[in-house]
Amino acid sequence: MTTNSVDVSVLNTLIATLVDSIDGYQKSAADIDNQALADKFNARARERQSAVAKLQAAVAAAGGEPEDDGTVLGGAHRVFQSLKETVMSRDDKAIVGEIERGEDYLKSKFETALAEAELSPAARAAADEAWRSVKAGHDEMSALKHSMGA
Repeated sequence: MTTNSVDVSVLNTLIATLVDSIDGYQKSAADIDNQALADKFNARARERQSAVAKLQAAVAAAGGEPEDDGTVLGGAHRVFQSLKETVMSRDDKAIVGEIERGEDYLKSKFETALAEAELSPAARAAADEAWRSVKAGHDEMSALKHSMGA
């Protein structure tokens, strides 16, 4: 089986960034006192897990080894590390603000991936499907942040 290295690289980057997002949502849900927000964060984490599974299948279909870890030194890790520090403060507005910042970062990664001219139609379809989920999460967290005055 031949490997489409562009597809594998682009999709694995999205997977790693989504894994960081899942981790951020799960940690926030576990540490926040507001149960309604915890439920929202857990729902987003589950949705992201589904997107990761689909992207991993697309990487395998492209002949690659799917990523299963988050980033270690990348921008997503820094964003979600800042989220971790904010969660420790237990300030709902600040937590939602940091989550939205992470969503902005994730959005930029997907926009870059979808702009990749060499992405195959199958990989583009997988990334686009995940993007719809990410965009919905971004829009929800942005609206939530603004409704809280954050």
